[in-house]
Amino acid sequence: MEALVNTSINYKSNKGIKLKGTRLSVAGTAISFVLFFLIICGQGFIYTPKAVAEAPFQFQNVVDQARDMSISAFKSPKGEVPDSLLKITYDEWRDIRFMPPKALWRKESLPFTVQFFHPGLYFDRTVGINIVDPEGIVSPVPFSKDLFDYKSKRVKDLVPKNLGFAGFRIHYPINTMDYQDEVCVFLGASYFRAVGQHMNYGLSARGLAIDTYLPSGEEFPYFRKFWIVLPTANSREITFYALMDSPSLAGAYQFVVYPGKETVMDVKSTIFLRKKVQQLGVAPMTSMFFYGENSSIRPIDDFRPEIHDSDGIMLATGSGEWIWRPLINPRTLLVTSFKTTNPKGFGLCQRDQDYEKYLDMESHYENRPSLWVSPTSDWGEGRLELIQIHTEEEIHDNIVTFWVPSNLPEPGEPVVFNYRMSWHYFSDGVRPPAGLALATMTAAGKSTGSKKIVVDFGGKMLESLPSDKTIDAVVDVGAGAKLIEKQISKNRVNGRWRLVFEIALEDQTGKDKAIKDPVELRAFLKLDQDILTETWSYVYEP
Repeated sequence: MEALVNTSINYKSNKGIKLKGTRLSVAGTAISFVLFFLIICGQGFIYTPKAVAEAPFQFQNVVDQARDMSISAFKSPKGEVPDSLLKITYDEWRDIRFMPPKALWRKESLPFTVQFFHPGLYFDRTVGINIVDPEGIVSPVPFSKDLFDYKSKRVKDLVPKNLGFAGFRIHYPINTMDYQDEVCVFLGASYFRAVGQHMNYGLSARGLAIDTYLPSGEEFPYFRKFWIVLPTANSREITFYALMDSPSLAGAYQFVVYPGKETVMDVKSTIFLRKKVQQLGVAPMTSMFFYGENSSIRPIDDFRPEIHDSDGIMLATGSGEWIWRPLINPRTLLVTSFKTTNPKGFGLCQRDQDYEKYLDMESHYENRPSLWVSPTSDWGEGRLELIQIHTEEEIHDNIVTFWVPSNLPEPGEPVVFNYRMSWHYFSDGVRPPAGLALATMTAAGKSTGSKKIVVDFGGKMLESLPSDKTIDAVVDVGAGAKLIEKQISKNRVNGRWRLVFEIALEDQTGKDKAIKDPVELRAFLKLDQDILTETWSYVYEP
């Protein structure tokens, strides 16, 4: 079993940090939450192809553009959208609706259609949208006010004729064959999200993250252009390319999207640094965790037992160990790193998929997808970074995770990160392959200052073991506390195995009584020498 290095930022060491970068991160990631409410259903678009390139267009063309862009000065997109449009109200922007009958390829009755988003309010830049035909010839998709219903004549009059689009969404019949459901959306910086069959939008992904949570402030790369490959009448996947830009780098991306019960995206990326960055976050995800079953005291008076888009992060290390860390809503910024080499996969998951865990008839958190990233190229040494930010409302995405490579090339040299993204319901029985931690709960311990931790482990194989099997629990308690006792027993009601252990905090004389160091906890179950479960990993805040 690989020994991971888990490090949590000391609260006291962060007490004086203003966290400008964190605020930017929350503001940026909050946009992804807003998108869920802003996305408008619909489906027809008519355009006349006009060839603008003779050579067949392919991914290498985007790579070449990114390389050329990386050796020139960054050009700010500021000013692409008139200030008057950025000052409209939320309701006015929401009322700008794309007309479904004008969706791209609606008239041709293709299996995929594309609709577009209008700039304004939060979306202060435009993206170029192009179509690549079967011969590799590129045709731009022109902007037109006739594609949108503005509701307000005042707002419509503010829009220039050649404004451009803010983003797009792809539709495909994943639930019924007679209706094209929204499958994924690309809108805002390099944000995107997707769903599989019978899912609601939940967590978001990004192309890259730069210097997230660092005091210097976060930089948000954005997709400047897209090229969408024309699908055929029998297509079951859609391919498109994207050109990324930011003050620190330029990059080329290829997405191949396979909609279905589990929507899969195969991603290729080639990045060129303009200058060195302190922290490059690869395959970032952002989500929301307000409180869950591990919150013994809820932060607000609310009838709902749990409120979250994701309840934990999962990692399959390069050596084959599976790790599960339940999320928390920390008192302040909390960063945890998991070091490994060539991870087999990682992701933010929504393990609780029972309506009774949420009782929310509007948000339906039980239908939110999990997202799993599996590298398909050599990622080398690095760490999985988990950033948890305190929030007092469920409207903010306060969870961020990404892969941070240990070694990056010099500016101008390419670095490749290829991976597969799976947007799925967690209960697929594949990830992880062994027993898993299904519930984490806490309570006051028997003595003053002690804490009781309860972890329920389950899974078909584990639950099939009789109660007289001598299963052992391996529990590791990090600095700041010590293990007092532990017990493991089978629950005759549901067949799961419950681990209960108690820890006592060690003396932290001289420390601020209100700010004590978090304690790292790890546990797994075994039978003789056979490991039966993933490694449960947790941060307890005294």
